[in-house]
Amino acid sequence: MRKIDRFQVGMGLGGWLTNYKRFDILPEDKRGITIGDLEHFETYITERDVEYIASLGMDHIRLGFDQIVLEESPYVYRARIFELLHNFVNWCEKYNIRPVFNMHKVIGNNGGVKEETVFVQNKELQDRFIALWLKLEEEFHDNGDIVFELLNEVVRSTPEEWNIIAERTVKALREKNKDRLIIVGGVYWNSPPSLDELKVYDDENVIYTFHSYAPFEFTHQQGVLQRDPLCYNRKMPYPCDDIERYRDYYRTVKNKPTAYENLDRIDIECLKEAMAPAFEFIKRNPDKILWCGEFGTIRHCNIKWRENWFRDMISIMKEYDMPYCVWNYLSTPNDGNRFSLVDDDNRKILSEELARIIKGEI
Repeated sequence: MRKIDRFQVGMGLGGWLTNYKRFDILPEDKRGITIGDLEHFETYITERDVEYIASLGMDHIRLGFDQIVLEESPYVYRARIFELLHNFVNWCEKYNIRPVFNMHKVIGNNGGVKEETVFVQNKELQDRFIALWLKLEEEFHDNGDIVFELLNEVVRSTPEEWNIIAERTVKALREKNKDRLIIVGGVYWNSPPSLDELKVYDDENVIYTFHSYAPFEFTHQQGVLQRDPLCYNRKMPYPCDDIERYRDYYRTVKNKPTAYENLDRIDIECLKEAMAPAFEFIKRNPDKILWCGEFGTIRHCNIKWRENWFRDMISIMKEYDMPYCVWNYLSTPNDGNRFSLVDDDNRKILSEELARIIKGEI
């Protein structure tokens, strides 16, 4: 796979400009930016965090941000947030880190605001989405290091609907900058199977992405934001010789008695099976770059199990010479599914072995 400088081993950065609180539990008239939010944006991430991420051996940072954080009102943007983005980019430049701008949530697509509106079926929301990317291109036009990731995880959309919007956005950005690196992922939460129906561009500066959280009952075990792990409410080891523990998850929450019929334990073979569509994409498109932009485990999972899972995942990435970005540096207490890799207080990696693994030393 073709390599891009400073785009091999990355760290996701949520909790700052995205996933800092849960809008969906608030009354609709309170789902906006508050004084507390603005204070949070000013203080949560500093130059010291970027320096530390670089010290862990990461060469890029995937910065997630939400439309409602950048957009004060339709087509009107928060100047102070753009100043913070400039600060972040300057820190990245200082520590030789490539920034990836990731639009994490947009209105009508898991954005937490007016979710009865479906993004892919609303032209006005699509126009605002493209306008925001064009504003970012205008603001950072002279910085060729920054990568634009169009949208985190597309939901409530057919592949055809999203491909049309993504193509419109790529075309609009290309009119402003033919060299900008642009990342496009698929529907169904950016799952590996979505790659099968993702549009492939005749453009060497388009990168493709997917996310992998298999097995979900392990990575999201005892999570509070998704119904099924909350219902099952059970600690899940990895690897695991007790296959029935995993099959029981599907029996309990999905009434599916035939899960994992071809496996006798949960281990790296299970991960490979889940990621098979990504390997097929690479075979079909040997001249393209495929990036695993997000993978991780919930914070309260046993640290040894987390290490085991990350070790296997990154072993697979290295086998396919695939760039990757782990999720997530730090999560706020308001993020019900915390995937933090560092301690809340001292902001140091939770184990030295984990630090070694995510750097790719396996």
